[in-house]
Amino acid sequence: MACPFDHDPVDEGAAILRRELHICRQRVLRPRIDISALPDNFLFQRYRFTSQSIIYIHNLIRPHISNITSRSHALTSQQILCVALRFFANGSFLYNIGDAEHLSKATVCRAIRRVCLALKRLLPLLVVFPGHKPVRAIKEEFHRIAGFPNVIGCIDGTHIPITAPSHNEADYVNRKSIHSITVKIICDAAHIISNVEAKWPGSVHDSRIYRESNLSARLQHGEFDGLLLGDRGYPCQPRLLTPYPDPEPGPQQNFNRAHSRTRARVEMTIGLLKARFQCLRHLRVTPERACDIIVACVVLQNIATIRGEQHPALQIDDPDEDPVHLPAMQDGRAVRDTICTNHF
Repeated sequence: MACPFDHDPVDEGAAILRRELHICRQRVLRPRIDISALPDNFLFQRYRFTSQSIIYIHNLIRPHISNITSRSHALTSQQILCVALRFFANGSFLYNIGDAEHLSKATVCRAIRRVCLALKRLLPLLVVFPGHKPVRAIKEEFHRIAGFPNVIGCIDGTHIPITAPSHNEADYVNRKSIHSITVKIICDAAHIISNVEAKWPGSVHDSRIYRESNLSARLQHGEFDGLLLGDRGYPCQPRLLTPYPDPEPGPQQNFNRAHSRTRARVEMTIGLLKARFQCLRHLRVTPERACDIIVACVVLQNIATIRGEQHPALQIDDPDEDPVHLPAMQDGRAVRDTICTNHF
């Protein structure tokens, strides 16, 4: 049997004897990271933000993540934020994050959950359609890309892989036979995400997500003056233009080229989001918590873009375009033909 007077007895008998003799293990307080004392390169590699941006995010969510007591040397709100940022940036197992931050797996899990819910509160403030800029400025920025007129956003869907859930497992299998959450993203020309919907299982088609969204109804009712650009996985509508399926030489081919170059902004935006937050490569949580993590990462991505944070190496996924070409509405084709004739 191991000696019960050692700090770390190696078997159960020694541990029982220590408890009976009231021999208490000395508390070891592990050092916590002080972000103000570390270089920005070090912080960016681990948290995807510089010290000033971490402080900025901390000030935004501190009231919602602070512990109400300091008993048992509870984590400070800044430490809670850093634990969550490390998980978002790294995407590793929770025990790996805990080892890196000198914390238990349970503590890491609670910190991530608290930060996710706090960032979710900021969604209506930081993700706004068509954007924080005037509509005219948004249209001008898109027009400078390839001359496409009247665009206020580009739309695309992406899949975030998840572990197979225990309930309704088949609903989350996408056409690539991977369990995922389907996410709809709209962005402006500056890669700022202006709309996100992260609640649908992987088997749901992009067009259905858009059709059943509140934004689709608002666009159809003329609430916004402008157009969305989408790929062929969406139906061509008066407010959502898709490329010509079989373009004729001349204006139609020019239209498709300009459409493709402009819509590439949303593909780049999704690539930047996944490159900054590696956790989105695979989430090992329930679908409900996966959706909250996705929304939290979108909020953080907008903060990073607005504050001019450097981008990690961009990784563009293979085109996720649905091979099914949806029929175009008559009014949608008329709008597309008018723009093609007048501008290309």
